[in-house]
Amino acid sequence: MQVEGRHSSARGFILAMLLAIIVAMGVFLTVALPSLNAEVQRDQEAELIYRGEAIAAAIKAYRTKTGGYPLSLEDLTKLRPPILRKLYLDPMTREGEWDLITAVQPGASGDKTGLPIVGVRSKCQKDSYKIYNGKSLISDWTFSAAGNLLGGPAANIPGAAAAAAVLGATGTNGTNGTPQPGGDPTAATPTANNTPPKPPDPGTTPPTAPQPPATPPPPAP
Repeated sequence: MQVEGRHSSARGFILAMLLAIIVAMGVFLTVALPSLNAEVQRDQEAELIYRGEAIAAAIKAYRTKTGGYPLSLEDLTKLRPPILRKLYLDPMTREGEWDLITAVQPGASGDKTGLPIVGVRSKCQKDSYKIYNGKSLISDWTFSAAGNLLGGPAANIPGAAAAAAVLGATGTNGTNGTPQPGGDPTAATPTANNTPPKPPDPGTTPPTAPQPPATPPPPAP
């Protein structure tokens, strides 16, 4: 009987120790898990910057070689010699699919197929631990070979400045205030009331004032 009591006490002590260990491990994981997740995300953000900048550099090299932007990311791997070692995926999302930055706005459907690609960005909507180009939202990190085209300057796109000038320039014709495409807003057509006098023709001699008649000489004696 005493032996059975000792075995029962030993089993109870072991179970209590196991329970204490499990509780301690749970507390440890609860404290350590946020730090572990943060470290994993920091590594992913560093990889995102590496891959995004590599793709942007490859797009720039593609345009230098071909004179245009790729219509798909797969085009970056088809040049010889290769300008991109492999087609990188977005490390911040499970699918790995990039949000493409195109030179022109897509249609109402949002389909970007066949549009010239100038850069990429992640579809991840998390707040970042790193600050990249002043942005702390991961989906706002743009990796572009031509700047921020959607809603920003597009001076690096061939013909963009000229197109903006044609579409946005307006002036005044000076008579009735009607805007005219391509006009000069500071120029005004003279009217009858403010026409300046016409300068003399440099090839003509200006008229001289009439001279009084000469005094006749006195009669001889």
